[in-house]
Amino acid sequence: MKTDKLPWYALYVHSRAEKKVYAQLTDMGLETYLPLITKMRKWSDRMKKVEEPLFKSYVFVRADEKMHYEIVSIPNVMKFVRFGGKAVVVPENQINAIKKYCDDFEEDEQQLQEHELHEGQLVRITSGQMMGLMGRLAPINNKKRLIVFIESVGHYLPINISRTKIEPVYEKTI
Repeated sequence: MKTDKLPWYALYVHSRAEKKVYAQLTDMGLETYLPLITKMRKWSDRMKKVEEPLFKSYVFVRADEKMHYEIVSIPNVMKFVRFGGKAVVVPENQINAIKKYCDDFEEDEQQLQEHELHEGQLVRITSGQMMGLMGRLAPINNKKRLIVFIESVGHYLPINISRTKIEPVYEKTI
C-alpha cells in the first residue's frame, strides 16, 4: 500500500506493547514509526543495552481516515490521539525531527567512556551548531555537562552535548 502521501497520526497503546503494535501495523502494510533509543540497563548481575521507546505508549502511523476503525481494533491499540474529537495529524517535519533526535541520541553513561575527561578540563566542540566553541567540563546531578563560556556576553551557558562532539584541549603549562 502506498502511504507516503498520507498524514501521520499518533496512536496511544497499552504500556509495553509498543513493539507488538508496531509489528502488527507493519504487517498490515502501513508505514509505521516507533522511535527507539538505546540505553544501558543494570540488572543485579550485569549491564545490558536495551532498546526502548522514546515516548512510552505511543506509536506513529500513516493512515487514511477510513482505516482508523480497523487500526483501533488491533489488540493493544487504545485510541488515536485526539483534540476536539478529531484525530490529530502529526506534521511530517515533527516526525523527521524525532527521527533525527533518535539517530543522534547517545546516553551520557556511554559517552563518559569515550574520552578520559575530568572536571574542569578545557574542551572544544568539534561539530554541530556550536562547533569551535570551547568550555569547561563540570559535573551536574551526577552527570557530566559541558559549560561553555561565551566571552562576548560574559556569561556561562550550560549546554548538554554528545561526547562524540567534543574533544579535550590540552593546556600548556608554564
